[in-house]
Amino acid sequence: MYQPAIPVSGYSGWKFLQSTYSRQLENFADTATVKNDRDYLTSKLSEPISKEDFLDDRRLLRIAMTSFDLGGEEWKRGYIDKVLEEVNDPDSTFLARLNNTAYTAFAETFAPNEDEMISLSEAQLSVLADNYETAAFKLAVGEVDGNMRLSLNYQSRIADIVGTASSDNAILYRMLGDVPIRTVLEGALNLPSEFSKLDLDQQAGILKDKLSSQLGINDLQTLTDPARIDRMLERFHVMETVRNGTVDSLTPGATALTLLGNMGSSASQNLFLSMFY
Repeated sequence: MYQPAIPVSGYSGWKFLQSTYSRQLENFADTATVKNDRDYLTSKLSEPISKEDFLDDRRLLRIAMTSFDLGGEEWKRGYIDKVLEEVNDPDSTFLARLNNTAYTAFAETFAPNEDEMISLSEAQLSVLADNYETAAFKLAVGEVDGNMRLSLNYQSRIADIVGTASSDNAILYRMLGDVPIRTVLEGALNLPSEFSKLDLDQQAGILKDKLSSQLGINDLQTLTDPARIDRMLERFHVMETVRNGTVDSLTPGATALTLLGNMGSSASQNLFLSMFY
């Protein structure tokens, strides 16, 4: 199986991955495993399939869910069945309460008709197959470096999280409910582990305050700006470098970071950030 090339961790590793992303994704998609999965997806969904057959085909379900960045959750058959049932009920608030954009998109794509059949158009199937390649590549990246996968997920999902929400509170709750988004934000903003134990409303308030005080973000819609995304991921990797004590030459303020590395406290982290941000 193709293994993505990430020669170093931290910010320099992220920059390398970004600069080689297109070529590496192309090479990954050209492997036999990925081609076979794509062909299997296409052959199985080129004609209508019953909901039960879809749910019972573990390989098909794995590929389909991976296309929505839900890879690894295919074992939740009963839960997935519930999602597909609720999406067709106009009175159901299940998906709204779930507040997970990936599951909502999955449910809307595979919503069965009144005969419990799932039908996809040729255009939908093509998009699904392309999304599978990209999402499977993220999984492969994560096997090499988990922080790189988190960064790719943040980069690709933040627009969906922010863009479909109706208010600041809705955006905050969605970000807190999405594991990759939340993890990147907690790391970039240097939030303590105790943060997750607070009441959700308190978490939302603190997150909004930290985005404003540390990054000057008062309009949450601007989180989708490419420059904002780059800055957030830079901060995330810098903070991970501080926590892990590993410095590379492309890390902003590498010399200062090396001097502070042995301090091993939140004070050194805050001092470093005050110097460069």
